[in-house]
Amino acid sequence: MRVLVTGGCGYKGHVLVPKLLKYGYAVRVIDTQWFGSFHSYHPRLEVQMGDIRNIDDIWFKGIDAIIHLASIANDPCGDLNPKLTWETSCLATMQLADEAARQGITQFIYASSGSVYGVKQEKRVTENLSLDPISEYNKTKMVSERVLLSYQDRMAVQILRPATVCGLSTRMRLDVSVNMLTMQALTKGKITVFGGAQIRPNIHIEDICDVYLHLLNDKNTVGIFNAGFENISILDIAQMINEQVACEIVLTESNDPRSYRLDSSKLLKTGFVPKKTVYDAIAEIIYAYRRGKLDDQAHFHNLLWMKQNDLAERFAS
Repeated sequence: MRVLVTGGCGYKGHVLVPKLLKYGYAVRVIDTQWFGSFHSYHPRLEVQMGDIRNIDDIWFKGIDAIIHLASIANDPCGDLNPKLTWETSCLATMQLADEAARQGITQFIYASSGSVYGVKQEKRVTENLSLDPISEYNKTKMVSERVLLSYQDRMAVQILRPATVCGLSTRMRLDVSVNMLTMQALTKGKITVFGGAQIRPNIHIEDICDVYLHLLNDKNTVGIFNAGFENISILDIAQMINEQVACEIVLTESNDPRSYRLDSSKLLKTGFVPKKTVYDAIAEIIYAYRRGKLDDQAHFHNLLWMKQNDLAERFAS
């Protein structure tokens, strides 16, 4: 089976693609490679530099399923150039789905976001709650979901709404909460927590990639699924880090009071079982850093790297 992975050179892609290869899939990656590509050679792997706004028919040759990860990731990056965000994260998704249906591809797995719910007071944020996205990034995800659901009669559409991802990747991200706070503790001996009481859902990167594999192996499990198994306050995350690496925790005021809790019961009922935790992610980052396998590089920070290289303007149409 051959799988097309868009955005396969990103944070999740660098964990997902080796897993796909391990389990016997042939993989074609399409990515702009803004942040580089660190995939090792494999006879069943093709890595192509490409912009999903400019679809090429050859991408789909021999493809059985698509895992669509590509987007302008996170709120601050999406706000740099809203037009580019809509073109890349939404319009391109529509074009990709349309071409996939034309080419007879029968399975489409989409990486949406748990942030499409906006601010919720409910203790259990389930898939049937209303969507109230706040940022351009969230809005593109919501619209893309609706576009893809219109293709349900032509292919199996599987939509994931992941929590904030944490843990190690070859193309690391140090601008997401657990990873960022752990690196602060290691490099500065101090963690700065804004607010602290906000509850946020989290998922280990190994688990979210295993969810993609889980759905890929069962195209009859269709629809929308939350994917986040630990709803933890920012302060609790800081204290978990402090248990593993001694550091000062500094609390400051925050203008972002958002708290939300993902309920992933629907996904668990499909038979998926998570294997790793936030605590594991923290331990793995500490281990890699102390052995010289991880350091704080500019391209591990999406917003910083995009600004330094003027990517939002250079790639605007």
